[in-house]
Amino acid sequence: MPVQPYLFFDGRAEEALNYYSKTLGAKVTGLMRFKENPEAGEQSMGLPPGSGDKVMHASFRIGDTELMASDGRCLGKPNFQGFALSLTVANAAEADQRFNALADGGQAQMPLAKTFFADRFGMVADRFGVTWMIITA
Repeated sequence: MPVQPYLFFDGRAEEALNYYSKTLGAKVTGLMRFKENPEAGEQSMGLPPGSGDKVMHASFRIGDTELMASDGRCLGKPNFQGFALSLTVANAAEADQRFNALADGGQAQMPLAKTFFADRFGMVADRFGVTWMIITA
């Protein structure tokens, strides 16, 4: 029984998917916009006008992990608290590269450094506010 993270970007999901494709090699495996919903249009869902092109549901892979995303209510106030996504990489060079890419426009929370449990470990909140823990295998 898989457990999959579902991230609500509140209007920035497509931007996030493009960003994760560029920085982490994410592959989008499915995407549906609100205007493609056969049962209800954006108005009947209580979304702001013009939300039809926003992401109702998307699925994407980073490595072997399937994640899901949505623009949710499209209110422009994403809130990612109480969790972090852990990204295990092969070596220090890849850790440095991924950490720096995620920190661009974001904020380092714990600098990437050698620890007693890993050659590299660090925490960074990306430009969307999602916290990532980068660790070498």
